Amino acid sequence: QVHLVESGGGLVQAGGSLRLSCAASGRTFSNYAMGWFRQAQGKEREFVAAISSTGGRTYYQDSVRGRFTISRDNAKNMVYLQMNSLKPEDTAVYYCAGRNTYYSSSYSGEYDYWGQGTQVTVSS
Repeated sequence: QVHLVESGGGLVQAGGSLRLSCAASGRTFSNYAMGWFRQAQGKEREFVAAISSTGGRTYYQDSVRGRFTISRDNAKNMVYLQMNSLKPEDTAVYYCAGRNTYYSSSYSGEYDYWGQGTQVTVSS
């Protein structure tokens, strides 16, 4: 079992950057593929980025590819989302999620563990 806690959200101007962190408990973090999802007010939760359990494979939603970078440090039980060139439409609550397998997924229903979320607000 994995417990996830996100941090790093905040208010930033358009064009700025933020780095989200997700701290995971548990000794088997390196067995878990991880994902970042987001949910804007009044909208459904959507996939942002994902990374395989070893970090060797990454996947991105088209709208963030080239601006966001997902990474992980298995020695520290951490996963990160570096967000650059932020846009107002990136405003949302961002969630970290984990699934006990090598392969990541863009489908939220395939993740077993979720953090509480961290708010990202991008002003224009």
